[in-house]
Amino acid sequence: VCQTQTVEVQTGQEVTLPCKNISNTPTSTFFFRLVNGTKTSCISSMYAFNGKASFCPEFENGKFEMRSNVSTVFLTIKKVDLSDSGLYFCGFYINGQVLTNVIHLNVQEDPEGTHMTFWIMFGVTVAFFLVIIGLLVQMRKLHGGTISEMSVLICFGFLKDHTMFACLSLIYSIFIHVMLLKSFPKR
Repeated sequence: VCQTQTVEVQTGQEVTLPCKNISNTPTSTFFFRLVNGTKTSCISSMYAFNGKASFCPEFENGKFEMRSNVSTVFLTIKKVDLSDSGLYFCGFYINGQVLTNVIHLNVQEDPEGTHMTFWIMFGVTVAFFLVIIGLLVQMRKLHGGTISEMSVLICFGFLKDHTMFACLSLIYSIFIHVMLLKSFPKR
């Protein structure tokens, strides 16, 4: 008897992998997972549904919890991350045979977390450009000249060669912006 199921969860959440208890007598129950498609890694084991779970060394970190009732054995994983994705096996040792259930855990990137990263990077980029524009305006006040001339001065005066492309892109975008402002009549 082998049952297969898929469980989906997002990063950072807690997930419980259920495994139907197929034995009506006290038996050894265990969880392990397939690592890199070739190697199995022991997670935990328990004798009888009311027994205490023991964890294999690399899983004694409090992130995993194994518990059971009469009908189901559960493996809970706290704060899942992408590396927790994979195949988990719940096994029962009954009358000299090992019977397993397979659970495919699919951990997906949290879209809210991705959104948060986007807005943080957007804010940093805006702040950076505001600082650059502020510097250009200050240099224009102190030294005269156009904003384009000042941006070239900043690029050649303060930046290294490997950032020249970014700086020239900034100059180009400032130039386009200034040209667009000049092409519209003032009200």
